Amino acid sequence: MEKRHQILVVDDSKETVERLKSHLSNNYMVHTASNGLDALTLFEQNRNGLDLVITDMVMPEIGGVALISMIKSNSPTTPVIAMTGWGQHPSALASEAKADTILNKPFEMVELDRSISKLLSSKRS
Repeated sequence: MEKRHQILVVDDSKETVERLKSHLSNNYMVHTASNGLDALTLFEQNRNGLDLVITDMVMPEIGGVALISMIKSNSPTTPVIAMTGWGQHPSALASEAKADTILNKPFEMVELDRSISKLLSSKRS
């Protein structure tokens, strides 16, 4: 039996976290955090088990840019999807922080599914 990929979803919007968790739980083991600080703690505890991180850019405690930078400095091969609803500027910051994919909110779940599939398959190769 193939192991289920583990994904960490980080967003300060409880509604967004629940929507993503509900959608992704059919195919993945989903961990959640409501801010960057909690996400970093979860990431450190599960570093070898997490296959992908999906994070909002604007959050309390530690924002998305800092979170992505810390994840990439500790684990450069962990793919990160940045979600933003703030136009071009956060997209540039997400790119600078080395996010692998940037999704502008609102996005379709099929777009998220495609991004996850692409990043996880490129991580295997």
